[in-house]
Amino acid sequence: MKLHELKPAEGSRRNRKRIGRGIGSGTGKTSGKGHKGQNARSGGGVRLGFEGGQIPLFQRLPKRGFTNINRKDYAIVNLDTLNRFEEGTEVTPELLIETGVVSNAKSGIKILGNGTLEKKITVKANKFSASAKEAIEKAGGQTEVV
Repeated sequence: MKLHELKPAEGSRRNRKRIGRGIGSGTGKTSGKGHKGQNARSGGGVRLGFEGGQIPLFQRLPKRGFTNINRKDYAIVNLDTLNRFEEGTEVTPELLIETGVVSNAKSGIKILGNGTLEKKITVKANKFSASAKEAIEKAGGQTEVV
């Protein structure tokens, strides 16, 4: 098989329906829109969620909760991810971004205690969970809040 011999599977591709192209096409004249009315006009139809003037469902349902504008969203790093670093390395937020562990630091970096840490490393981050702090110190490393 060569590149120029490649073809899509039989029946997987269909030509688009060309509307308004004469009587013989089956979709000529009114182009499948019927006669007159809102939906026959250009730009016709109603907006999403419109129910003919009745209060729409999304307005009838009660509103719940709120969005805290001061919320801090932390980039999460688990303990087992830190095993990729050499013994005795000082892991900083800059190093985590540089090595691609975290793509966006957001409001800071939080270390969580998921997995096990087998290496003795110093970790600098904005926050630590209690289990992560315990596990790092158990492995002989140190934690430092930046």
